[in-house]
Amino acid sequence: MSTHKLLIVEDDPNMGSLMNEMLRVKGFDTEWCQDGESALAAFLEGNFDLCILDVMLPKKDGFTLAEDIRKQDPHTPILFLTARNLIEDKEKGFGIGGDDYLTKPFSMVELQLRVNALLRRSGNAGAPRNEAATEFQIGRYHFDYPTRQLTLDGAEGKRITSREAELLRLLCLNMNDILERSIALKQIWGDDGYFNARSMDVFITKLRKHLKGDPAVEIMNVHGMGYKLLVSA
Repeated sequence: MSTHKLLIVEDDPNMGSLMNEMLRVKGFDTEWCQDGESALAAFLEGNFDLCILDVMLPKKDGFTLAEDIRKQDPHTPILFLTARNLIEDKEKGFGIGGDDYLTKPFSMVELQLRVNALLRRSGNAGAPRNEAATEFQIGRYHFDYPTRQLTLDGAEGKRITSREAELLRLLCLNMNDILERSIALKQIWGDDGYFNARSMDVFITKLRKHLKGDPAVEIMNVHGMGYKLLVSA
């Protein structure tokens, strides 16, 4: 049985009760709050391994709540729930420190998979990043950096360009975290000037096309910060 403690913040009584009961049945220790203010108080008093935050909440919305949580704790994973599937909402959520996003309606099975995936990732959060890594698994894709081969489901791969490979490797090293634009530009292009930034945007578009064969893989723009390579559970 799991010993992980989850904070659930959902104002809809039916949805909140359903999530709370399902996750308890799966072995999680849960605390359910129905507004942002009581949720922040609970977070400050508790020791949670993951927060599930509805975006539309009374008293304090989910984004504001997440910002307050991040002021106290930069590491505990945050999973946002929303009824709106807007790219602006996703960019804002990731920009303030969210780790994943689930759009309503969703199945309880999908919720559990997302929770388990975030807990696995956070379990390795303190481990040093392997800067020497040359092979990466990206969802159903396998990326061999030295040969620049990108393979889907073990089929014959495609050889991407040298600059595409450099950028993809940086994204992989920061998988599910933000790769800052300035860092990528300085490492690959040598400086973070305007024209190099526009060039990198073009290469990001190319990488998205290369990875479109797996719907679980996404390169997300994080407004004002950079990019995030996401692999959904």
